[in-house]
Amino acid sequence: MLAAAPGVAAAAPQNPAPALEAVDDAEAARLAERVRAEFLHAWSGYRQYAWGHDALRPLSRTPRDWYGQSLLMTPVDALDTMILMGLDEQARQTRELIATGLSFDKDIDIKHFEIVIRLLGGLLSGYQLSGDERLLKLAQDLGTRLSPAFASPTGLPYVYVNLRTGKTHGSDSNPAEAGTLLLEYGTLSKLSGKPVFYERAKRALVETYRRRSRLDLVGERFDVTTGHWTHTNSHIGARIDSYYEYQWKCWRLFADPQCLAMWKRSIAAANRYYPEEVDGALWYGQVDMSTGRRTGSEYGALEAFYPGLLAYSGDLERARRLQASSVAMWNLHGIEPQAYDYRRRRITQPGYALRPEIVESTWYLYRLTGEAQYRAMGKKLFEDFVRYCRTETAYAALADVTTKAQADDMESFVMAETFKYFYLLFAPPATLDPRQVVLNTEAHPLRRTWPAK
Repeated sequence: MLAAAPGVAAAAPQNPAPALEAVDDAEAARLAERVRAEFLHAWSGYRQYAWGHDALRPLSRTPRDWYGQSLLMTPVDALDTMILMGLDEQARQTRELIATGLSFDKDIDIKHFEIVIRLLGGLLSGYQLSGDERLLKLAQDLGTRLSPAFASPTGLPYVYVNLRTGKTHGSDSNPAEAGTLLLEYGTLSKLSGKPVFYERAKRALVETYRRRSRLDLVGERFDVTTGHWTHTNSHIGARIDSYYEYQWKCWRLFADPQCLAMWKRSIAAANRYYPEEVDGALWYGQVDMSTGRRTGSEYGALEAFYPGLLAYSGDLERARRLQASSVAMWNLHGIEPQAYDYRRRRITQPGYALRPEIVESTWYLYRLTGEAQYRAMGKKLFEDFVRYCRTETAYAALADVTTKAQADDMESFVMAETFKYFYLLFAPPATLDPRQVVLNTEAHPLRRTWPAK
């Protein structure tokens, strides 16, 4: 671990952690029902003001479509959450909307990565949970239409692909967008019997890994046509984060030994170069991929997924310590910022986009340790989330966590991830077992329903 650098000016001490109320099984059951009710509040706002569209603007009460034409982003993202929550009628209505109203025969350029994790992942999990063959048929059509994205000289996917023509563009990509595809395409491959889906996504992950530095680190940006790095900053945050996640999870879902080998080298390097001790707390910052030289000390909402990944892969000691830092960042203003400079103790990006990662890590730590502190922690996070983000209509992002000013945005991932992880934290353990089910980076649960080799 790296020691705190000398000469950093002292700052006001961080807010002390509030005392957490114990959560027994009866209280957990009550909280699970409350999460369910708040999910329904957000869903009813979408139903009333944005039905059939990608998303709801919760303050103006107007719909928003990502590409001018709806791809039913929120319904597809929300479906498996409804099923897990036992909202049978809402799930039935949503499934009918998707099965009868969703078409991918559209002349629009879509962002490959986002559509894979949200729509392809959501359709596959919805199919596995419901058995509705129409969802699998849609997933196969979507996977086929997305496949031209891989036709680059390197096998690294282009950023955009046209759903009707297959035309691609966008060569400025990153490890997360290239390496966070195998769970979805691999599951599609197994369920459809078409190996090509697995092979293309696996190649993209391997090609990303092959471009690691001699320190086994990857950078923040590369050109998919040349494979050359264009930005060499290395970390666990945006543009890299789920590259690590999918190495481990692809091993868990597919038992692919190459994924495990990549994971072992990658995580060893990540845990060697990124961590930094500051005043006794563990944080993960930024370094140069080639030299390991520290380049920054930012940690934020996206990085908060990492304690959960550490716990899931068996590194509980480091997971506990980093989770404590995530929660300390949250408690500074009662809700987490997008980015926080842990050395200077100041917020560098003040927004909160309803992100789920800190809740995700809390759930993994509770399920894998059984320690009561994590359900108590989750209760505090949930109460803050409701207090500051609930609106009369649904839920709204925050433009600034210091003022709690709301923004007119409710991303579909709040339905797929944030509410789901809160619910799983308090629901009976049998609702979803992380030892049997792998959740993709959008929290869509995928199961090995195919014969093992």
